[in-house]
Amino acid sequence: QVQLVESGGGLVQAGGSLRLSCVASTGTFGTNTMGWFRQAPGMEREFVASITWSEGITYYADFVQGRFIIFRNNALNAVYLQMNSLKSEDTAVYYCAARHGSTRLITPTGYEYWGQGTQVTVSS
Repeated sequence: QVQLVESGGGLVQAGGSLRLSCVASTGTFGTNTMGWFRQAPGMEREFVASITWSEGITYYADFVQGRFIIFRNNALNAVYLQMNSLKSEDTAVYYCAARHGSTRLITPTGYEYWGQGTQVTVSS
C-alpha cells in the first residue's frame, strides 16, 4: 500500500551536509509516523530520527547531537533529513520507514513500510 522512495544520498567530505528525501508516492494510507534508520556494513540497523504527520513531533537518536533535522511536507507526502556536520561514522545506507502508530518507537521491527535505502558516504 505505502511505497517509499528515498533520494539525496551521495559522497560528501567530513563536515559537509546532505539532505535526504523520502516520498510516499502512493499516499500515506493511514500511517502516522515517518522514521529514518541507517545501517553500516556489518552493523545492526539503527534509529536516526522520526516525525509524526499530524503535529510534527520529532524524536532523535542520541548520536545526532543536534546535527540533523527531520521535517515534513504533508502536501507532498514527503519527509526529509537534513544532515549537517557529517562525520565518517555517519557512512551508511539510510532507510525511510513508516508506521501506523504515533508513539515514540525506535525499533525497526515496529515499522511496517520501508524504502530501498540511499547510500551516504562521508570521506575522512
